[in-house]
Amino acid sequence: MNLIEPWAFVVIALAVFRVYRLIAEDTILDYPRRKLLRLADEWEQEGDDPGDDYRTEWGIFITCPWCLGFWLSGIALVVYSILFEWVGVFSFLCLWFAISAVVALIAKNLDKEES
Repeated sequence: MNLIEPWAFVVIALAVFRVYRLIAEDTILDYPRRKLLRLADEWEQEGDDPGDDYRTEWGIFITCPWCLGFWLSGIALVVYSILFEWVGVFSFLCLWFAISAVVALIAKNLDKEES
């Protein structure tokens, strides 16, 4: 089994986590996220009615670290494989799942601390 270096694994996982956080939660992307999900500007508080046009499935996908983190991990690993080295199909799949798990676990643990 051909694996990537441990430091590369950590860097990829942390970079993917940061991209997930940027897309899902950072205020700098509030406006594009609202447009994508068709949220009304006045919808601010959790529990408020987001409106009839709200894209529920996209909202769940974008804010779920297990969902979005999985696909972002795959994209990052594809880029790594193209730029540096192909690790093989089995290793690629194992690394994909491992990186996405690290991303989701970091996100879930940070959510616990912020509560």
